[in-house]
Amino acid sequence: MTNNETTRVFYHGTRADLVVGDTIVVGYASNFGTRKPLSWVYFSATLDAAIWGAELAQGDARQRIYIVEPTGAFVDDPNLTDKKFPGNPTQSYRSREPLRVTGEVSVWEGHAPEKVRAMKEGVARAKGEIID
Repeated sequence: MTNNETTRVFYHGTRADLVVGDTIVVGYASNFGTRKPLSWVYFSATLDAAIWGAELAQGDARQRIYIVEPTGAFVDDPNLTDKKFPGNPTQSYRSREPLRVTGEVSVWEGHAPEKVRAMKEGVARAKGEIID
């Protein structure tokens, strides 16, 4: 299913230090599993899913939530919609086209430390493999 809606707000959670106008492009290492370069960029229409992305991102840099704009077609993220949440309630998507950073969510509340720990343990048990 291709979705080209442009009226919704989309988010990308990460530890990357970006500024408005930067693009998030394919080819960077996944934050999960083997960390192999991915041929998709991932984003969500829900702040909660983006917070999980920031909290689960590997590294020591500050967690960030960016407001992004897809520059091309995008589809449901099969890593969540097919495996965990049929019907895409997390509103998680992926695209082969860049995401343009249009802003940053400067104030947001993360999940409780025990929830983050449990999620990281679950990702590790699943080997964190990404359907690319």
